[in-house]
Amino acid sequence: MKTKENTIEIIETLKKREQSITFAESCTGGRIASAFTAISGASSVLNGSVISYSNEIKAKWLKVSQETLAQYGAVSKECVEEMLIGVTKLANSNYAIAVSGIAGPTGGTADKPVGTVYIGISNQTNILIERHLFRGNRDSIQTQATDTAIALLKNFL
Repeated sequence: MKTKENTIEIIETLKKREQSITFAESCTGGRIASAFTAISGASSVLNGSVISYSNEIKAKWLKVSQETLAQYGAVSKECVEEMLIGVTKLANSNYAIAVSGIAGPTGGTADKPVGTVYIGISNQTNILIERHLFRGNRDSIQTQATDTAIALLKNFL
């Protein structure tokens, strides 16, 4: 499985660099953290992970502003950027992944249909955020978002 290979490579790279990572997951519900903790040695690089499923937790734990949530919504580039900043500060990490989206089958709108997922990757100086539109059922969308986030991080390193 490519995701497992990518995860192993990320862990090894971060170990060599003596760097750490953390995650802020919404629609993936902890799947990224699960992919990492399935690999022996992840504890040497993984500082922690937040499943910030509700807007309340995004605001309280990750310091996503109420203004951002009201103006752009949780499924937005702006929210994911604030999630990245918040989780990096919270966990004192070198790298972070943040994901927010609509896994379905409900919750989609004309502007943000089911399958819309924002994935962000950051380090201390750079932030990359991409918007994706995944197809399939809930499980498939969550899997695609997880796999894509891990692949993006591998390329970002």
